[in-house]
Order: sequence, then structure tokens, then C-alpha cells
Amino acid sequence: MTIKLFDSELKVMDVLWREGDTTAKHISDILNADIGWNMNTTYTVIKKCIAKGAIERTEPNFMCRALISKEEVQETETDELIGKLYDGSVDKLFAALLERKKLTAEQLEKLRQIVGASGEVKE
Repeated sequence: MTIKLFDSELKVMDVLWREGDTTAKHISDILNADIGWNMNTTYTVIKKCIAKGAIERTEPNFMCRALISKEEVQETETDELIGKLYDGSVDKLFAALLERKKLTAEQLEKLRQIVGASGEVKE
């Protein structure tokens, strides 16, 4: 299931992924403290996430539960980024990342381990 989330919706989901199942009021309190959202803004965004199937609401107390994982969203967003900006080419993405930033020896080694651990070559 692919659900496209906007930045505001990702803020709500981030709270759920960190906190676990919680009330809309608690999400609102956190987002008010973190970014200054008022309760109406938070509840509106939560309702959009419910409509998209990203959050399940239960009673009592407007309990919210994430129906999609952070990893699922990261995978979808990464696939979209690669498709839109790098013609579907993962190597073009990696080349762009490596050209833009100087990596430490530790970061390079970690990347080698990740690539080596995948154990598969896709063509």
C-alpha cells in the first residue's frame, strides 16, 4: 500500500512513530511545543492522515495508531525521489550524494559494509 504523505502529515506521523499509540491531544501538545501548531491544526492533519489510511482512530479519547511504518514511508519517498530526479537510477543518486559531500573514512567504511551486506547485485 502506497500512501503519499505531505510534510505536515509526516510531522504527525513522526510523533506517532516516536511515542507509539497515543491520544490526538498528546500529539497536539507535542506539536504545539515543538513547532507551535495549535490544536485545530493538529486535529485537521490527523484527520487527513485517517482519511488516507495512515492512522487509525479509536475511542475513548481519540486514540491514534499508526497504520504504516516509518520504513514504509521512507521506502516510498526514496523510490519517488530516485524516479523523479535520477531517472530511476540508484547509482546516479549515490554519485550525486558522493559528489556533494566529503565523507569521512568511517562513513565510507559504513557504506562499504551496507553495500557488501546487501549481498545482491541488481542490473
